[in-house]
Amino acid sequence: MSTPKSRVKVERRVAPRGIAPMRVAAEVSTLRLRVTLLDVEPLVWRELLVPADFTFAQLHRILQAAMGWEDCHLHEFDVGGVCVGMPSPEDRFFPRNRPLRDERKTCVGDMLEGRRKFRYWYDFGDDWWHEIVIGKAAEADGDGPRLLAGEGACPPEDCGGPYGYAELLRALADPKHPEHRELREWAGDFDPQRFDFDRAAKAVAKAVRRKRALE
Repeated sequence: MSTPKSRVKVERRVAPRGIAPMRVAAEVSTLRLRVTLLDVEPLVWRELLVPADFTFAQLHRILQAAMGWEDCHLHEFDVGGVCVGMPSPEDRFFPRNRPLRDERKTCVGDMLEGRRKFRYWYDFGDDWWHEIVIGKAAEADGDGPRLLAGEGACPPEDCGGPYGYAELLRALADPKHPEHRELREWAGDFDPQRFDFDRAAKAVAKAVRRKRALE
């Protein structure tokens, strides 16, 4: 297996709330990421190991698999105010307030140098924001991305974002709610507490083929 171009190490200095500062260097090459879906109850989170030499395009596919999204909407990363995503021909007709870095050409380890967290935005209509905290890095083991833990079901696609999701859960929990039957038919046997770790772990492992990120 070839040696990754981008590696990460942890500097030993005190960081707020127990989060170790991260620096790009040559000793370590796997990032530990804690992903939390914001503004929803019950809590939905995942913990992952991701190679630092992956691109943000690869990270996007890993997050979709880990969370349980269906990848049917637009997405974007916000890294310290810098946008990373997929360029579109329509960008020339609708100028951005901030320039966009091409996620297919942007290495995760390089962009996250010195940072403790960043955000992932999925579905610009429903506005699903994920906060991603960067934990202590680890030596690369050659296994590629890996799901370590998680809790909570991913909300159904197109349910209206955090507000619509809260309304959906209220209706599903109340048989007397005027929309209970209709929404139960739409949502099927959805359970907000259910998280199939084994299924999600397999999806993460298959989401991206292990290779050098910028090849």
